[in-house]
Amino acid sequence: MIPRTLEKTIMDISASFPVLLLTGPRQIGKTTLLEKLAEEGRNYVSLDDLDERSLAQQDPALFLQTHKPPLIIDEVQYAPILFSYIKMYVDKHKISGLFWLTGSQKFHLMKGIQESLAGRVAIIDMLGLSGKEIENKAKESVPFLPSRKWLKESSEHKSEEKNLQDIYSAIWNGGFPKLIVDDNKNRDIFYRSYIRTYIERDVKDSYNISDNIGFYNFFRAIAARTGQLLNYADIAKDVGVDPKTAKIWMSILERSGIIYLLYPYYNNVTKRIIKTPKVYFLDTGLCSYLTAWDSPKTLEAGAMSGAILETYVFSEILKSYWHNGQEPNIYFYRDNDQKEVDFLIEANGKIYPIEVKKTATPSLAATKNFSVLKNLKKDIESGVIFCLRPEIIPISQNIMSLPVCLI
Repeated sequence: MIPRTLEKTIMDISASFPVLLLTGPRQIGKTTLLEKLAEEGRNYVSLDDLDERSLAQQDPALFLQTHKPPLIIDEVQYAPILFSYIKMYVDKHKISGLFWLTGSQKFHLMKGIQESLAGRVAIIDMLGLSGKEIENKAKESVPFLPSRKWLKESSEHKSEEKNLQDIYSAIWNGGFPKLIVDDNKNRDIFYRSYIRTYIERDVKDSYNISDNIGFYNFFRAIAARTGQLLNYADIAKDVGVDPKTAKIWMSILERSGIIYLLYPYYNNVTKRIIKTPKVYFLDTGLCSYLTAWDSPKTLEAGAMSGAILETYVFSEILKSYWHNGQEPNIYFYRDNDQKEVDFLIEANGKIYPIEVKKTATPSLAATKNFSVLKNLKKDIESGVIFCLRPEIIPISQNIMSLPVCLI
């Protein structure tokens, strides 16, 4: 098994909370990780098993008598009635680490969790393998923040240098552990099966969506728009559904951990800022498959080349936080004058601007829109350009160029 950054976080949290919920898309290694960390005597049950699901739904008290804690319950979203019984159990026994839960329907779970287990559960988000994890450097991964301290520490940890083809191969492959372990053999079969299972089981069973073909076309339309402002009317027109349906289907992709809606930075002094979110796929391999790029070379040379690179950087930034048990304050900037900054991270009362450029020769011109951020009335800290240059170089006194592979 490839070591995961989350290992230490999970053990630390389990020592403090009676219930831990690990959420994320299917096939990203949630169960494998918990089974690896489980001490001797921790039981396991999956609600993908229809008999176990039926027992949990119809007689949750008997279910917990049959499967005694400490316990891993896989795909717990199929029996939200369990949450109330788990609450009674932990309130009676008052022991940390009793229940480890996994779920692939993040927001579908949240209502039941918040109503029944408030204050008793720690919720952790997980995605596919990060670049650091793939390089077997899980312990070196820390939340990305382009501060002077982070830049100094990162320069001391040499990352494996990657050329243009290496970077787009990583983007095209994606982060599903099975593909990485199998050296990307049968990639197309894996993604085809993944999409079919996701639509026919998760989407159809959990949300009663019967239009499989329509949802698949919508899925592909969103993949083609990764890194773009969200326009429901435009998407609905292309797919042949009404905007209301498009919004419902988008929420399903978000709940499933397939996409992330990134919102613009907004405060009272920025009334000219566009308030529409941008949509990002959280696995670039799945996105590349859905948009029919048959190799890293064609992806790099194609129309999505810049958008998919930006998507990759965003997903790696997100993983650096989530896989350390943290949530980033990350946004983008775009105003009515079409001035845009790809990402803004807010931390410690400061704003850190980030641009992503497909170039090996970054220049100060790439950061020209950083100047508009003074309108935010916030302290602007050091900014960075992620690019294809293999080493860290200064662009100006407060702006650095970073290689994409450094995240």
